[in-house]
Amino acid sequence: MCELLGASLKRPADFREYLKVFFSHSIEHPHGWGIMSMQDGKLIIQKESLCASESPAAAEAVERLVPQKDILVHIRYATVGSKCIENSHPFSGTDNSGRRWTLMHNGTIYSGMELVKYLDLQNGDTDSERIFLYLLDEINCEIKKNPDPDDKVRFGIVDRLVKTLSPRNKLNLMIFDGEVLYVHKNMNNTLSYKRTEDGVILSTQPLDDNGWNDLPMCKTFAFKHGEKIFEGADHGNVFIPTLDYITAMDAMNI
Repeated sequence: MCELLGASLKRPADFREYLKVFFSHSIEHPHGWGIMSMQDGKLIIQKESLCASESPAAAEAVERLVPQKDILVHIRYATVGSKCIENSHPFSGTDNSGRRWTLMHNGTIYSGMELVKYLDLQNGDTDSERIFLYLLDEINCEIKKNPDPDDKVRFGIVDRLVKTLSPRNKLNLMIFDGEVLYVHKNMNNTLSYKRTEDGVILSTQPLDDNGWNDLPMCKTFAFKHGEKIFEGADHGNVFIPTLDYITAMDAMNI
């Protein structure tokens, strides 16, 4: 389907070598790439609906990338939604308090009436964008009662969203709210993490031979400045691929 790369660190680090390895996987995930990074104190989204390993813009983005504390990177295999820039991840936008949220997804939504109303509101046609619009609505509902929700409240909203959407769906997510990185997976062997002295790096596939571990399933994790600040309860909604799903993935060489 897709691959995810994200990090939360205490101090900026050079991610260019990681990105070169990560983007080399785009041969099998050729339908788009995207990077969320910070430049001169501003959050920047760069993305295309092209294969990253064949994109001059992707190569330039990697070479020009300054050291980062928080980063999200995505490569896409189109399973839901056409190949276009509107469907490339990550998706980003601001809530009613002015906080900017960014989301990327690896998976497919097979069941979820909560997302149906966003079919006519989204810019593209992916289930992933519908998750993002649902998240913003949930945050904005909280802001009506509490204009400045703190880390714990925001974590609770993300955790409830995960528990609502995870039954019968593959829901590997990375979400960044400008301060906190939220991470979730519910399919076995689909997201790994690596601890460094400055924090945590996460990737669908290990990007080198040193120190990667399998991220626990069915829990929402929150990281801030490289430290885990919250861990949700195990919701138990493991996504187990059906024979049709496995056959489709084999046909895509994923």
